[in-house]
Amino acid sequence: MALADTRFATRRRALAAKLAGQRIDMMLVTQLIHVRYLSGFSGSNGALLLSKDLSARISTDGRYTTQIAEEVPDIEALIARPCPEALLGKVEGPRRVGFEADYVSVAQLAALEEACGDDVQLIPVSGVIEEIRLTKDNIEKERLRQAADVAVQAFEGLLAAGELAVGRTERDVAADLEYRMRLGGAERPSFDTIVASGPNSAKPHHGAGDRVLERGDLVTIDFGAHYLGFNSDMTRTLVLGQADEFAREIYDLVLRAQLAGVAAATPGTALVDVDRACRDIIEEAGYGEYFVHSTGHGVGLEVHEKPAASRSGSGELAEDMTLTIEPGIYVPGKGGVRIEDTLIITRGAPEIITGISKDLRVL
Repeated sequence: MALADTRFATRRRALAAKLAGQRIDMMLVTQLIHVRYLSGFSGSNGALLLSKDLSARISTDGRYTTQIAEEVPDIEALIARPCPEALLGKVEGPRRVGFEADYVSVAQLAALEEACGDDVQLIPVSGVIEEIRLTKDNIEKERLRQAADVAVQAFEGLLAAGELAVGRTERDVAADLEYRMRLGGAERPSFDTIVASGPNSAKPHHGAGDRVLERGDLVTIDFGAHYLGFNSDMTRTLVLGQADEFAREIYDLVLRAQLAGVAAATPGTALVDVDRACRDIIEEAGYGEYFVHSTGHGVGLEVHEKPAASRSGSGELAEDMTLTIEPGIYVPGKGGVRIEDTLIITRGAPEIITGISKDLRVL
């Protein structure tokens, strides 16, 4: 069996072990990210049915007949539509079948129930696969490094080519950066690129509009590359022309907070304490009301996944988790700064995979 197949089988084994503790005979997986995580199938339509004895069946439609045979050679494939109902129609009871409660609507649940035999009981399950996904294996970590490197090279190329400059629009800069990521191998951006300039930099999720960049602007760029199914996420804030006292003050403050958050991100540290490491510095300087979001999140097959470092975060960091550290200050009418890195948690200091200088750049 190929290395990738072994890895997917190991994940399915971990899921089956968790389900056994809930007296569940089978698990119907319908969330596409989870179908990919457990099988390797990357199509846009599919479902997976896993039994506690590790036997499995996967379903997709006719568009992916060849693709599913290539990507998932170790699981019987059912070519039918709708996929979840087709799989359930093959279940012979009595069986307790778990379904992903967080991703199934009321209407979808009704359709699943109609597809089941009278002796099949559907059981809502939450968070089990997400818990397995929390820690990354060696191949996942390498893919995350590669995705981050694609984004880093694109950003450095953008700056070297002078494409972040006075007179250009936010939209121009975002388009150039996304184009460079695609040239570097990205399948697409991980999310809509943020280029927030001048007063727009005080909006954490501004987007990229038609505002023309001006001398003295703070420019926050939040971007990521989606590469071989994995994502990257990073943010840098720069200044055009000349940095005034306000820009330098809040940049230095956010940088100190970000470095404190990185230093705190070690195995065994409570996620709420990672958030506090950043937030305390900003609050003590009198800018607490302007740090309006959480400190970080996991990155993997999704750009936002568990764990979460926030005031209300729960749990602790563990080796091989991922976490962004992204404190920010956003002062309406004046501007804002955010600095973000993605980390892989290790036994010692975390590995920063978004390796771009955090020194204030004035272009």
